[in-house]
Amino acid sequence: MTTPATPERPVLVVGAGISGLACARVLADAGVPVRVLDRGRRVGGRMSGRRVETSVGTRVVDLGAAYFTAEGSGGFSEVVADWERRELARPWTDTFAKISGRAAAGGGLAGSSTGPVRWGTPGGLRSLLDDLVAPPGRDPLDVVSGIDVEAVDGTLDGPVVDGRPAAAVVLAMPDPQAADLLPRMVATRLDVSARWNWRPCIAVYAAWDQRWWPDFHGAFVNDSDLLVFLVDDGSRRGDGAPVLVAHTAPDVSSDHLDAPAAIVPEVLAELGPLLTSAATPAPTWARAHRWSLAEPLRPHADAAFGWDEGSRMGVCSDAWGGRPKVQTAWESGTAIGRDLAERFAG
Repeated sequence: MTTPATPERPVLVVGAGISGLACARVLADAGVPVRVLDRGRRVGGRMSGRRVETSVGTRVVDLGAAYFTAEGSGGFSEVVADWERRELARPWTDTFAKISGRAAAGGGLAGSSTGPVRWGTPGGLRSLLDDLVAPPGRDPLDVVSGIDVEAVDGTLDGPVVDGRPAAAVVLAMPDPQAADLLPRMVATRLDVSARWNWRPCIAVYAAWDQRWWPDFHGAFVNDSDLLVFLVDDGSRRGDGAPVLVAHTAPDVSSDHLDAPAAIVPEVLAELGPLLTSAATPAPTWARAHRWSLAEPLRPHADAAFGWDEGSRMGVCSDAWGGRPKVQTAWESGTAIGRDLAERFAG
């Protein structure tokens, strides 16, 4: 790689989720000029949330990733330990409930499942990405919001993002989105496809004046064609706000992607019978958020990221390197960031 990274021709990272910001943070800390482009108004990706009014005040409700884990030593675990020291993250639970559908057991909690410690955040998961952008004692990342990238092209002088010259380009996003932006041959070499090979999900979130459900943190829904997971958002955040978040099943989500709000009444009607065998109390408000690309069906298990040397274009996300989760996304972005830092650092 001969073209150096400069402020006029930086490494361009497209996507300000945790993978893209982890990549950019490594490069910035190594002194490599890097700029992050994102179409959203704020950083977040699938760790985004919504600020809402509840009976205990204004809160941020997490709508994408329900939690994160920090398994193993070093790396992400050290980052999480720092977040805990600064009270940005908190150990939430190692136990999720199981819920039987009405047809099987008349509703209600039916056992539990124990696993690794799941972490939550008092300020919402997006607060962790804000910290990656501007951690204490380090220069903030150069993040440009509201940029809807249309194409990444290759030239003799290097890659170009919608006319913006770059020393290298990293697409931190799901494969179908990356494949739509990349030159066709580059996408083929990186084995990213525009085919619909990711599961969708609709998150329905609602608030009540008071809590009416039995105590639980999160719950797997085993026999419902409608729902797969429920979260007590007040438990997750640690403030007791009477807010529930329900994640719908992939097939149902696919059927409602064009009009996600249409599924809200059906989800609300299901909550009461599932949790208490009684009708659902009327909420203060209820809304829906769609995730067209929520989970990869075909992750790249054998590589932490994708890199095409000839075009100087790469990809990273939670689909690279292991089971799709927040930790995997951070590790993927960090890995490609370190690789590029070795190439570009002076």
